[in-house]
Amino acid sequence: MNKLMHRDALYKGLLPLILCLALTVSLAGHVSGAEQMGAGFQVRGFHLDLRVQVMKMPALRAFAHQLSENGINTLIMEWEASYPYQQHQVISNRYAYSREEVKSFVAYCDSLGIDVIPLQQSFGHVEYILRHYRYRDLREDQKDFSQVNPLKEDLCKALFTDLYRDLIETHTSDYIHIGGDETYLLGHSKESQEKIARVGRGRLYGDYLKMLCELVVSLGKRPIVWADIALKYPDAFRDLPKETVFVDWNYGWPLDRFGDHRQLVESGYEVWGAPSIRSHPDNYFLADWNKHFLNIQSFVPQARELGYKGIVMTSWSTSGIYSPVFESSSDIIDLPAIRRVYPLTGFNLLVAAYFESLRSADALDINKFVHTYTRETYGFDDAAADVFWRALTMTPYEVTQGRVSHPGMTVSALRDSAMLASNLFRQLKPSKNQDEFAHYLLMSDIRTFYLECMAVEYQLNLPDLGGATPGELADRLRRLHPEELDKRFIDLQKHAFYLSELNLENELRNARLKSLLAKLEKVTD
Repeated sequence: MNKLMHRDALYKGLLPLILCLALTVSLAGHVSGAEQMGAGFQVRGFHLDLRVQVMKMPALRAFAHQLSENGINTLIMEWEASYPYQQHQVISNRYAYSREEVKSFVAYCDSLGIDVIPLQQSFGHVEYILRHYRYRDLREDQKDFSQVNPLKEDLCKALFTDLYRDLIETHTSDYIHIGGDETYLLGHSKESQEKIARVGRGRLYGDYLKMLCELVVSLGKRPIVWADIALKYPDAFRDLPKETVFVDWNYGWPLDRFGDHRQLVESGYEVWGAPSIRSHPDNYFLADWNKHFLNIQSFVPQARELGYKGIVMTSWSTSGIYSPVFESSSDIIDLPAIRRVYPLTGFNLLVAAYFESLRSADALDINKFVHTYTRETYGFDDAAADVFWRALTMTPYEVTQGRVSHPGMTVSALRDSAMLASNLFRQLKPSKNQDEFAHYLLMSDIRTFYLECMAVEYQLNLPDLGGATPGELADRLRRLHPEELDKRFIDLQKHAFYLSELNLENELRNARLKSLLAKLEKVTD
């Protein structure tokens, strides 16, 4: 066996350990290619976000193998700073892959029939580029590094020509995804405001987008763009290259959320749809499973009815919004992500639901799917499946400034609900795939831990501490034992992610507890 065959065999053998993607052949019921997916989409895709939680290369290959086994033929890679740039090495971070790793991964995916499309943000969401002062002249704002100035067209064109050419060297796809979504600073600079006064905000966006799309076409590739801003400003559709593809991302809202959806459908451009399995309000402490199931159930068949050529499941590791850390009034030294989400390894159930939704022209039957999946994957009977679903979807509400997003519910009541969910998970006894099942229990226990912290914090904000003493509140926090959760988290994730990443996840997740406990212990000294 040569080296490559040996490595591929190793990765294949690591599948159950790395991602525990235990969807069985009987559940999948797949054959091959287009026949497997029935009368579905030509482009059947998945999006991987590596802005945080950069997966080890064996885990990436294992996941690609699982996607291929279930009929996925397109993988959009949001490499961000994990990509090994050549001319712009300052952009790459400590977890950047080598160029040989990227090329080998793309070749492996090619062998599986998966087209790897690089996603290179080129307008908004470019903090990872603009944070470096080499690119300071491209910024729309010197204290918010999220967006380029669209009037610095020559500088931006030079930069992204370099980056696109770099990606073309390592990828074989006919496409480059250039981003273009959530341009929150559109019209922020003085120059941008002056152009808006002359021609409008839509042209400010559309002219820059046109330059990027034409650049991609000149390099022999087709540009892909998120559709939200163009929907908001329909004149942005004007004069773009006919090769442009728009991706209509919809995470469970009406079609006209961003603008008149008819403008997109009738634009003449190729359109793909994009639901999500990790998005708002998900974070460390909350996963709204029912929302994502309903998103799959409704939007996948809706995209079919609209005649979309493709569908791409997105999976966001973070919101893409960052909180600047200033060393002085004018020097940002760090940009930590505001919201992080439980790793993709814990969402096999939703990944499998997406696979299932592509196999039939009918909308996903959520109840039937959950019962089938839990029977085949965990050995549950119907009664256990119902308990599982109840625990999984119980009270998925947020807490903001001491208030629960559900009217009339208190933080303490929400915490008690989370404790009940954890107890329900503990009652279930899977006969197989215990490692995959362990993710649900850990997520539930992390949520309970967080809500107890929030309940203590809420009492700390009451004039009389809710009748408690600082010492009593501190004791409640000490009983949480985050180190036990930290160990479980690392044990479940270490095959897919770097230990330093996992330690950082634990540190950030525990920050609120440590701050509260330090304050209470100071008061009781």
